[in-house]
Amino acid sequence: MSRIRIDAVLVQAVIAGALSFAHLHDLAEAAGQDGWKAWAYPVSVDLLLVAAWRRMRTTADNRAAWAWFVIALAASLGANVATAGLLDLNDVPAWLRILVAGWPALAFLGGTLLVHSPQTAPVTAAPLPTPSEPEPAPDVTVEREPEPAPELPPPSAPEAAAPAAVPVTAPDVPVPPALLDHARKLADTHQATTGNRIDSATLRARLGVPAPLADAITAQLA
Repeated sequence: MSRIRIDAVLVQAVIAGALSFAHLHDLAEAAGQDGWKAWAYPVSVDLLLVAAWRRMRTTADNRAAWAWFVIALAASLGANVATAGLLDLNDVPAWLRILVAGWPALAFLGGTLLVHSPQTAPVTAAPLPTPSEPEPAPDVTVEREPEPAPELPPPSAPEAAAPAAVPVTAPDVPVPPALLDHARKLADTHQATTGNRIDSATLRARLGVPAPLADAITAQLA
């Protein structure tokens, strides 16, 4: 079980508040405010005191709060001093009766000004604007005019026809009859397979003979 810790400052505040409350009540009652009205005066003074104190702690420009705090403190201290035997509570002067009677309006004015007056907000540095991403450039399509077709030079006179190629006759190379027969069989087979007549290069490769002999054989097979 946890122990209850008694705070000396809190106890002192309760004692001081109770005494001040009682002194304000006695003074108001002596000034002609009887019944519940006498009990309302201490509440009004203490509320104005607390409101001014809170405004002093939360506002930078607290001159108005200081002024109403001094007024409420003077009312509380005045009641404490007046009820200490310096004032005859059975014969209260007229000016004190006027002050007590006018206190509710004064307290209401002070409380209203403390609550509804503009408060000075702490000055904070404005946040720097975040750099925005650059917007992409729009796609621009450049249409170019079609270039004129280049003019063709006038057709020149027809060139002289190249002289017809003169067929080259194979030199007279003796071809053995057996080789010629074998070459003819290869030529027939090649034509049957490919549909084309065998040429000199193919025949040379098949027979393994020199070029002049292959040309001579090809010429005889023609």
